[in-house]
This record gives sequence, structure tokens and C-alpha cells, in this order.
Amino acid sequence: MRSDCLTGNAILAAMKMIPTILSGGRGARLWPVSRELHPKPFIKLADGQSLLQKAFLRAAALPHVSEVLTVTNRDLFFETSDEFAAVNAAGLALGFILEPSGRNTAPAIAAAALTLAERHGNDALMLVLTADHLIADAAAFTTAVTAAQELANSGRLVTFGIQPGHAETGYGYIEADGHEVRRFVEKPDQSTAETYLKSGRFLWNSGMFCARVDTLIEEFEVHAPTILSAVRDALAAATNTHNEQRYQIDLEPTSFAKVEDRSFDYALMEKTQRAAVVPCSIGWSDIGSWSAISELTQPDVDGNRVDGDALLHDSQDCYVRSDKRLVSTVGVRDLVIVDTDDALLVAHRDRVQEVKQVVDKLRANHGDLLRLHRTVYRPWGSYTTLEEGERFKIKRIVVKPGGSLSLQMHHHRSEHWVVVSGRASIINGHEEISLGPNQSTYIPAGCRHRLANPGKLPLVLIEVQSGEYLGEDDIVRFQDDYGRE
Repeated sequence: MRSDCLTGNAILAAMKMIPTILSGGRGARLWPVSRELHPKPFIKLADGQSLLQKAFLRAAALPHVSEVLTVTNRDLFFETSDEFAAVNAAGLALGFILEPSGRNTAPAIAAAALTLAERHGNDALMLVLTADHLIADAAAFTTAVTAAQELANSGRLVTFGIQPGHAETGYGYIEADGHEVRRFVEKPDQSTAETYLKSGRFLWNSGMFCARVDTLIEEFEVHAPTILSAVRDALAAATNTHNEQRYQIDLEPTSFAKVEDRSFDYALMEKTQRAAVVPCSIGWSDIGSWSAISELTQPDVDGNRVDGDALLHDSQDCYVRSDKRLVSTVGVRDLVIVDTDDALLVAHRDRVQEVKQVVDKLRANHGDLLRLHRTVYRPWGSYTTLEEGERFKIKRIVVKPGGSLSLQMHHHRSEHWVVVSGRASIINGHEEISLGPNQSTYIPAGCRHRLANPGKLPLVLIEVQSGEYLGEDDIVRFQDDYGRE
């Protein structure tokens, strides 16, 4: 719906509506592509955009939006910021609330409501969006948001209920009568889900909400006062930075650790007397499994779906995703195959939900495979581990134009740097040197050093580490442009 179709009251409300994106997750259901420090919102789809970027663009396309607020984990901030920078062509103002640890959706929404009330007043509307869902029908989404704005301005806590297309056991449901919520129900078994579908009274719970910030705060005071109080304490002790187009709130870790871990549905929506729902059909999917991801790719004549490089022979109804290596199959069917640099998943398509059980086993013995990919993003750029063995590790390091690593030192390892492309400005002990392609330097253990890219193109170099211990925690920072001392 275009802005000129809105009523006068709706236009006024829209001008004070701030989309708020909740982004995070543990990366369990879409492992091995999703990891704790590279969760589902960062997964790239076939068009090259991540789910997080699609959420941002969806928010930015709504009428009269001039600011987008994001609540995310502190460790994900720099990659999130880079994702937005790549698609924020309209130059929207950006706000970030950074959590030191995940405490579920109720604390995140409480922190956002208190922040927006202070910045924009109690009558501001907050539209809570998830960072890892897809919505195919943008026009229907805008229409649904407009309806939610009208209800929210009358003092309701509004959720979006998706018209079910089949009996789904993986979603929570809302029993509704028009805009009135009768009850929220947990994920059902198959027979119950079929009963819900036949009744016509039940909607899928999308996890999206719209409300005035004063309504939210009032309901937190009634139904979850301890969460609201603890979040207030964390905000009061937070570190704040801002300019005209950007603000950043780093919640204080000790205070935030005291906040109860609780979902917004459980804390408020299931208890409030002010709940309302907007039934909608917007092409919504929560992309909650590899089966859902596979549906985004068109099948060939044998029902196979391929993302990346694959060669399939006498194979049917398979999904293959490979970013780099060629994957070949012969005489198989109904498989999901996901290949990454350091892990391979092979699963029957009917059992992809059990990937979470593999992740649980990995947590006990292979923690690094849950947290990181071989390519790790940092505020200054990224590094990729190419090979490692006893007493050595080889990395490819990419530093953004103008980026700088911290002034640092390692106790247990020495490093050799060889510049591949770009120009490096280096502090090596008491020396300051500049290196170009095919030039190198050696940094002994215990030596203070720093790497920076003064140029306008990415700096690429190969780093060879050697020593008795090569863990990422062997680092002492003395100065850092990104507040990591």
C-alpha cells in the first residue's frame, strides 16, 4: 500500500514508527552454515542477500521510515553493521542495542521500548521484526503493518498471525476471532495441527509485533516488572555513542546478566488483556530447516535442487549446497547435502530437524565447529584459516580500506606476514614500516605490533604463525580502535 492511501491518523502514526529488528540465534537448525558467531540471519540466499539484509530492506521500504533499530549480540555488531552498510542506499539512521549475552526476546523488546520512548516520546510505535524470516509479498506486508498501526495506536499489543497453508507442527498457533486473540498455543502434534487447520480459527504465530512504546512499558510493569527493572539498570549503566545518523548502546554486562531469560510471548502476550492480532497472508516463512532453505531453489526434472557446484547422476529429490568444492552424487535420493570448508552434513530430507541433535553432540567435543567458520569476521576485515597443524597455522588476512588491527602482542607465537595485494602499514616493535606486494616481515613472540591498511583497496596478506600455542586467546591488546582493550 502506498503512503497516499493511508488515512491522516495512519500517516501520523507511520511517521513515528521505528522498525526494530531482533537478530541473533545459536545456529543449531541450519548447521554447518549457521554458527554461533555467524547465525542464521547472515546466511546468504541465491540472490546474494542475507536474511538480515532482506529484513532491513523490508523495514526500510515501509512508508515514512527514517530509522531502523537493531538489537543484537555484541559479538555480531561489526558484521551486522557491514551487512546494513551494503544495502542502506537510502541512508536511514541506524540504532544498535548490543547485548553482552542472549537473554531471549522479552528483555530485547523491553530495552528497545525504553530506548525509543526516550528518543521519540511515549507515542512512538515500535514494529518488532525478526532478522531470519522471509516475507515474499511486500505489498501484503505493508497492508498488514498499516492495520497493525491502527490497532497499536488504540493501545493494543498487536501480533501478526499467518494464515496457515498446511498442518504445521513446527510453529506456535494463535486462536483468533477477527482481531481478537482467544489464546496462544504451543507447537502441536500432527493430529492437533490438522484439527487447527480444519477449524479455520487458528493462525501461525509469526513472532512479529507492533505497539506504542508506552503500552509496552505499561504492560511490562504489570506482567514482567523484574525484567523491566533489570533492563533499566543495564541501560542506565550502558556505554552510549551517537552521531546524527547512528547511535549505539552497549548494555552493561553485570547488570544485564541479572535479567531473566524469557520470551516476549510468555512474558507479555500470553498474559496481557490488550493483545490483538492481524491475520495476514504475506508469503511468510521462518526458514527453520534445510528443507525450508531448499524450497527457495527451483528443482530440476528429477526434483533435485542445487545451490553451488554439484554434479548429480541418477539422483532424485536431493538438495545440495556447496560454496566452493564440487559435490557429486550417484544413485541416491531424498538427501540433504551441505558442504562447507570445515564440515559436511548429509541427512535424509525427512530428518533434517534432527540436525539439532548433531549440534548437541558437537557441543561436547568440537566446540569450535559450533562457534566459528574458517572465515571469521572482525571489525577491521576478516581472516580465513587455510591450514593448521602441530605448532603452525596459516591464515589469509583481509583488512578493509582504513582498517587497523589492535596494537597487540602474543606470548606464545611468532608471525610471518607476506603481503599479497594492497599496501600495509606496520608497527613492528620500535619500527614503522610500509610493505607492498611480495614484501614481508617477521614478528617474534613478545613483540608489540600492529597492522593497518592506509589505502583505498583491500589489503590481503598471508600470515604464518608458529609456536607452542596458537589459540586466539593468546593476545594482549594495548590500543584498539574498536573498544576491545
